[in-house]
Amino acid sequence: MFWLCSAIDSIAGTLVSDNTKLYLRDCQDHIAQLQDLVEGFRDAISTLVSLHLSVSSHRMNEAMRVLTVFAALFMPLSFVAGVYGMNFDPNASPYNMPELGRAWGYPSVLAAMLLVAGGMFVFFRRRGWLGA
Repeated sequence: MFWLCSAIDSIAGTLVSDNTKLYLRDCQDHIAQLQDLVEGFRDAISTLVSLHLSVSSHRMNEAMRVLTVFAALFMPLSFVAGVYGMNFDPNASPYNMPELGRAWGYPSVLAAMLLVAGGMFVFFRRRGWLGA
């Protein structure tokens, strides 16, 4: 902005009065103040945008953590249910799940699945991954 005053002094010379030069220098000072104000607002807006992105990223990370915990809870249960859903014939071979022919086979598998899910739930709760 200082180039403006020097340009006015050199070009205008005697064509511009001293009062006008004083007025233009005052305008230059106001413009410089406005530029500083605009730069301050630009920095504040940039900081607010960064803060907003950080907060939304944190929220998304919290949601992803909860979804991951639930996926980890149901993964072993899905595996056990998938293995026991293959319809093996225990009469064809002694290695084909002999517990399918037992009276308490089905309830014991359900109890084992419940113990696994409950144990993982307690573990995740104590680590603070499921909230308070």
